[in-house]
Amino acid sequence: MESVQRPTSNIGNGPNGQHTKERCGSFQMPLHYPRHTRAEYETMPEWKLDCLLREYGLPITGDVEQKRKYAMGAFLWSR
Repeated sequence: MESVQRPTSNIGNGPNGQHTKERCGSFQMPLHYPRHTRAEYETMPEWKLDCLLREYGLPITGDVEQKRKYAMGAFLWSR
């Protein structure tokens, strides 16, 4: 079995020693959980659904109704 050499990382190579996008990738977990109501999801425009799903790293495929259903299933909790 051969060892594989990985490319050097860019940790700390950003301004002020911060991580760069090349190192961390494009997904970053948002700090807050979305607090939309069922009624808000049911009337939310497709572009806003796309942004919300993309922000949480979720798939944005399908028509607007499929996206709504997916977002409600992912973010709404029964009380």
